[in-house]
Amino acid sequence: MGRRPARCYRQIKNKPYPKSRYCRGVPDPKIRIYDVGMKRKGVDEFPFCVHLVSWEKENVSSEALEAARIACNKYMAKFAGKDAFHLRVRVHPFHVLRINKMLSCAGADRLQTGMRGAFGKPQGTCARVDIGQVLLSVRCKDNNSQHAQEALRRAKFKFPGRQKIIVSRKWGFTKFNRSDYLRYKAENRIVPDGVNAKLLGCHGPLANRQPGKAFLTATEAS
Repeated sequence: MGRRPARCYRQIKNKPYPKSRYCRGVPDPKIRIYDVGMKRKGVDEFPFCVHLVSWEKENVSSEALEAARIACNKYMAKFAGKDAFHLRVRVHPFHVLRINKMLSCAGADRLQTGMRGAFGKPQGTCARVDIGQVLLSVRCKDNNSQHAQEALRRAKFKFPGRQKIIVSRKWGFTKFNRSDYLRYKAENRIVPDGVNAKLLGCHGPLANRQPGKAFLTATEAS
């Protein structure tokens, strides 16, 4: 018997049911890779960022996440180049779906018990997604911004419900606005940290403080 359609499990009903020592025999999720493209490129390489945001509270199956990842990756690799972007899947399918298998062969009524002991066996996994939660993010150069938005538009067709494509004001995957990032960089207050960046605060060693200067300015601290 094949997998049930995802529409049977789209609604979030009960508590989260993760894989654990009590919940065993869970099949592996279809999606195994969450970062695609040039994931090792530094934070300064890809300033543009765009998100695919869920506009519904629902379950998204691991099969749908894998299909969206493949569609987005294929479009970006073809039109922008495979070394010109970094795609990240932002949700993980930790919730286990169950199925109470029914027999449909002859003499099934002698073997099965109907609704007695109806707690099902693990069938697959999904991600519990909220309204406004980011599903996919792509960072790239500004000249590939249209390609990134079109790639996410194609990935939308792999998900149930409604999604929105939102262009981020931030620099890449960081938490800093683009104007703030450039200002901090000019002041030497920002340190690259992989795909992210760390902001240097105004705290520093006491030896750097002159008499009468209790507080350091941001440039002196760096």
